[in-house]
Amino acid sequence: MSKTKNIILWVLQVLLAAAFVFAGWPKLSGAQMMVDLFNTIGIGQWFRYVTGGLEVGSAVLLLIPGMAGIATVLLTCVMLGAILTHLAILHNSPLDPFVLLVLTVFVLQGRWYQVAGLFGRAQASKAQL
Repeated sequence: MSKTKNIILWVLQVLLAAAFVFAGWPKLSGAQMMVDLFNTIGIGQWFRYVTGGLEVGSAVLLLIPGMAGIATVLLTCVMLGAILTHLAILHNSPLDPFVLLVLTVFVLQGRWYQVAGLFGRAQASKAQL
């Protein structure tokens, strides 16, 4: 990987980490707006904690060398769910989660070797059993 691409990915990882802490912390801290939002969604408050935990936890993983690939896989799933929720339940614009999804997938593409490496290690471990 070129040095320039690596720098761009790190800048995006830091920006995404900040965005996901900013998005996840109110969910974990019980901000009334988030409580109301998850009441509207109708799954339950436990899902607010799961979503906030995935966002904040993945934000931390984005900043740990070698873990960004896993973080982006998790965040891609979260953002796809957010987009579907905005469209199907909340009936409002999914622009914010869509932008986060695009940036997350860009980092995922650049850090895919980390994810592939985990699958490779899992296959090697499985073969040894």
